[in-house]
Amino acid sequence: MRRLGWRAAIAVSLVTFLSLPAAADEPKPDSTGEPGKVEDPLEDINRITSGFNSIVRGAVLNPLVDGYRAVTPQPVQEAVGNAASNLTEPVTAVSSFLQGDSENAETATKRFFINSTLGVGGLSDPATEMGHEQRREDLGQAAAVNGAEAGPYIVLPILGPSNTRDALGDVVTAVASPLPLAASVATAGVEYSKNKEEIDSVTEGALDPYVVERSAYDQFREYQINNGEVAPGDASSLDLK
Repeated sequence: MRRLGWRAAIAVSLVTFLSLPAAADEPKPDSTGEPGKVEDPLEDINRITSGFNSIVRGAVLNPLVDGYRAVTPQPVQEAVGNAASNLTEPVTAVSSFLQGDSENAETATKRFFINSTLGVGGLSDPATEMGHEQRREDLGQAAAVNGAEAGPYIVLPILGPSNTRDALGDVVTAVASPLPLAASVATAGVEYSKNKEEIDSVTEGALDPYVVERSAYDQFREYQINNGEVAPGDASSLDLK
């Protein structure tokens, strides 16, 4: 692999720092001291942010999504989704490389070049037809595989559930190049458009939607980090990233 440039070097250095293993192997307890729980010392603030996000989804995002789906032909929706997804492939390649997964790093690199050329800027996905299946990775997953703990759960305005490890991974991505992170956000928007009803149903009717969303995010990230080897439960449909 050739020189990645100073921005990528910063990214690799920060991820390496993040990847230092924890001092102990035992599950880290949350603020209540119970092992196996999601750390949530900022729960009061997170609940306010989660409530704000819920209002924004209902008042702004959902009407926009409904309007987009009503006026945009399905082939155009697929092309937009393909183009956004294609821009995430460089991050997948670097993240896979940092995990020692050279096979997926190579696949992501091939997908990016094939779809950027034969796929006309990523508007179509000939790479999948050629047998190069996509498996997205990000720097948060790379840090997790290398031993970094998730850290406290946080809810970001508009962007939604995250944790300090994943949020820092996104910051590093933005430092290296804001385009892949913007593409990830756009891809999440496309996925939300396609699966809005399923996503909304995860917390619909729950006595405490905040707790359900927090647990679903934690399970879904574990599912991603382990490449599907951990049963995701209801979190499999909660594509929040």
